[in-house]
Amino acid sequence: MIKIQTVKLSGLTLAALLAGHMNTASAEEKPALGRTVLLENKVELPSKNINAKTTRVTFPPAFKTPEHTHEGPGPRYVTKGKLKVTEGGKTHIYSAGDVFWESGELMTVENIGKGPAELIIFELAPAE
Repeated sequence: MIKIQTVKLSGLTLAALLAGHMNTASAEEKPALGRTVLLENKVELPSKNINAKTTRVTFPPAFKTPEHTHEGPGPRYVTKGKLKVTEGGKTHIYSAGDVFWESGELMTVENIGKGPAELIIFELAPAE
């Protein structure tokens, strides 16, 4: 007659054994974190107290802003569409995924794409 010995493991012990084995496998498979600097600009702040503001602006097709300025400079990120930006007498075309620095000079922005365009404005302005 063959005698079979069985070992009972508690659910907690079994889970710990499996988790230890699974962590080793998944740690090897985890992709590395990707980090890319999209824009870097040194800024001399006009005040010790800054109001940092993030704004989403949606431009309908063919919309063009009048000449204007913003309270503060900062990076701008195009999330959708194609924009023609004229600032300080220079014109640049930016598409989805592009990041640019707005200095705070007189400017216009025009949606030159076929559909809506979207811009995220990160603004650094003196706090009041």
